[in-house]
Amino acid sequence: MRSLVYYVASTIDGFIAAPDGAFDFFGPDPEVAQHLATHWPQTFPTFAHAQLGIDRPQGRFDAVLMGRATYEPALKLGIASPYAHLKQYVFARSLPPSEDPAVEIVSDDAVAFVRDLKQQSGGDIWLCGGGQLAGQLLPEVDELMVKVNPIVAGSGIPLADRSFDLQHFALADATPIGAGVVMLHYTR
Repeated sequence: MRSLVYYVASTIDGFIAAPDGAFDFFGPDPEVAQHLATHWPQTFPTFAHAQLGIDRPQGRFDAVLMGRATYEPALKLGIASPYAHLKQYVFARSLPPSEDPAVEIVSDDAVAFVRDLKQQSGGDIWLCGGGQLAGQLLPEVDELMVKVNPIVAGSGIPLADRSFDLQHFALADATPIGAGVVMLHYTR
C-alpha cells in the first residue's frame, strides 16, 4: 500500500502560511535549498529544477495532492502543471477540469479519494498542502515531514486546519538542515 506523506514547511508555532496565504517568509536559504534539492528533489516545482541542478527528480513520490489555495499561485503565473514530473491532484469544487493531462481536478470527497489512491499501485503520495486539505486528510497521513523554520508567526494558516481531534505520531528523526531549520520526521 502507498503511504501518504505530508511534507511541508512550518513556523515554530505551527503555521504553513500567513493569513493571506503568503509563504515567502520561509525564504530560500541556499544551504537549506541545497539540502532539500539533494534529499527531496521531487518536492520542487518543475520550473525550478534547472536552477537547482536537478536533472531527474527521483525519489519516493509519483503523485502530489494540493488544495486549491496551494495550486492557485502557479495558475496566476500561467503554470497549469507546477509539478509536471508527478501526477497532480488538485482538490477544488469550483475549478473546471484541467487541460493538462498531468493535473486532475478532484471535487469528490478527499478522504474517500485518497483511501482509494493509496490502494492503487505506484509510489508514495506527497500531500503538499494546504492546511484545510491537510486537516481533512490527517487521519490518512502515514508520515509527517515538517521543516520547522526558526520563525514564530502568531497567526496564519495552520499545519492542519481541523477541529480538536488528537492524532498520534512517533518521532522517527530530527535533523538540523541549516539556517536554524530542523526537519522533523514523524510516523503514524
